[in-house]
Amino acid sequence: MGLLLDVEDTAVTRRTAEGLARVGTVAAVRLIALAVVETDGNQADWLRTGVHDALVGSGGVPTVAAACRKLAQGREEAVRRGAAEILAWTDEAGC
Repeated sequence: MGLLLDVEDTAVTRRTAEGLARVGTVAAVRLIALAVVETDGNQADWLRTGVHDALVGSGGVPTVAAACRKLAQGREEAVRRGAAEILAWTDEAGC
C-alpha cells in the first residue's frame, strides 16, 4: 500500500498499480481497490493511469474485471467501492 500511495513519487504509484493490474489476481486488484478509496484525486489519477497502461493491449481486462466482480461481492465496503471504480476503468480501456 505504501508504494500505491506514495505521495512523494507518482511514478512509483503508477508503476505499482500497473504491475499489480498485470498480475490481475483478486489479491493484487484488492490492493489497488483499497488504494483508490484512500487517496485524493491526483493520486487516483496515477493509479488509474497505471491500471490503464497494464490493460491496453495486454488482454488483461477480463482478468482484472473478473477480480473486480468477485471483490464487489465481498464484505468490505471500501474494497467494493474501489473495485467498482476499477471495473469502470476496464470499460474505459475499450475492452
